[in-house]
Amino acid sequence: MEPSLELDLQIPGRGARLAGLHAALREAIASGRLAPGVRLPPSRELAARLGVSRNTAVAAYERLASEGWLESRGSAGTFVAELPRAAVQVSDRASVAPWADSRWLRGGLAVLPEPVAPGPVPALAFTTGVPDVSAFPFDVLRRLQTRALQAAAREPASYAHPQGLPALREAIAGHVSAARAVACTADDVIVTAGAQQAFDLIGRVLVAPGRTLAAVEDPGYPPLRAALAGAGARLQAVPVDREGLVVQALRGQAQIVCVTPSHQFPLGVAMSLPRRRDLLRWAAERQAVIVEDDYDGEFRFTSRPLDALKTLDRDGRVFYVGTLSKSMLPALRIGYIVAPAWARDALVVARQAADMGAPALMQAAVAGFIAEGHLLRHVRRMRAEYAERRRVLMQAITQHLGRRAECHPAIAGLHLAVALDVDCAELARRAWAAGVAVEPLSRYRLAAGADEPGLVLGYGSIAAARIPEAVRRLAGVLGTL
Repeated sequence: MEPSLELDLQIPGRGARLAGLHAALREAIASGRLAPGVRLPPSRELAARLGVSRNTAVAAYERLASEGWLESRGSAGTFVAELPRAAVQVSDRASVAPWADSRWLRGGLAVLPEPVAPGPVPALAFTTGVPDVSAFPFDVLRRLQTRALQAAAREPASYAHPQGLPALREAIAGHVSAARAVACTADDVIVTAGAQQAFDLIGRVLVAPGRTLAAVEDPGYPPLRAALAGAGARLQAVPVDREGLVVQALRGQAQIVCVTPSHQFPLGVAMSLPRRRDLLRWAAERQAVIVEDDYDGEFRFTSRPLDALKTLDRDGRVFYVGTLSKSMLPALRIGYIVAPAWARDALVVARQAADMGAPALMQAAVAGFIAEGHLLRHVRRMRAEYAERRRVLMQAITQHLGRRAECHPAIAGLHLAVALDVDCAELARRAWAAGVAVEPLSRYRLAAGADEPGLVLGYGSIAAARIPEAVRRLAGVLGTL
């Protein structure tokens, strides 16, 4: 970082200038105005800027270094040291804004579970929700980004519409119509910063704080729960069985029902067609709406995919949420909502208020990627690859874990849930120490006391050749419990 000291350092005009400069710099560091790692100007430049002698500047730097506030890195210069948090003056919220009482400030809205153990993730990692990017056609996306930049250079400067570029909305509408049988047009699509922003916008538009009851799957997806709870919704945990969300367990006053029908997260089951119809009927009778999270529906390995809930919806009750994080790249942060007409304008206004819309250059590149058929070809390649990894994983589980493990039925997606007869939180911690990263199913539970022992094994980012060794090590750890 280039040296910069655009601070108003108050030092005496005469007299104890060394003490004044030392105190001013120390206060700037302690208050956080000079952050750890900031490079300070050379002593000669500092002296000239502040009107003090160079000897005074050198002495101030040396005293601060001896006290641990600064560190010298030789020819690289003088830098603000990394300090324990206790050494930095931090105001307490209660002393600054005692009236602030949001759910976010009160805590308890963790978006993602805490890591299983401290330290770097082991090399053998069954990471959930992460695709393999090694086979992604980066050269194609780079070409399309260049084309988007060249087009932008020829046009007047402007902001993209918060609903999303028309070309991208049209491409997404065509993709979900062909791949997921969701009948829609570009007008129905709202581009978001990943699925998470879609959940946030839906919460902003639909939730009346403290009054709206949102039913969520248990186990389920914590970031979705956090978005709704952050908007002020009350949450109802609804159990999941081998046919998906148990409709009979829904409370009559629930106004929003959130489901992952194509590949339940994290158990992996697909909601049966009768259960889908029951859910739509239930929502119609109670004037409720449904949020359908179709996060990895493209990766289905056997049989014809069931129709999306949105496909079966005839009343405009389903908000269909999709993402390109699994089918393309998580780094894109592009998702979308296929929204009922009655809520579309409100969602667009909420998106505008949140961030004015997604970066237009990346939207244009992704629109070309889909329109030219690259997404479809990539999904087909990766579907075959993930199917092989799933086969290898299930074979390894049978071979190494035997009767102690039972795979939940799943024919889609990038992960597999496995039921076990041990304390899986402890198993995950010991496996981490043995060089294998796994996640206990309990991390995705909402209701207290509703746990069932199990693991969630993501195979999106682990090569098929490494899966048998990872499961063999896991079996070794399991034998110690």
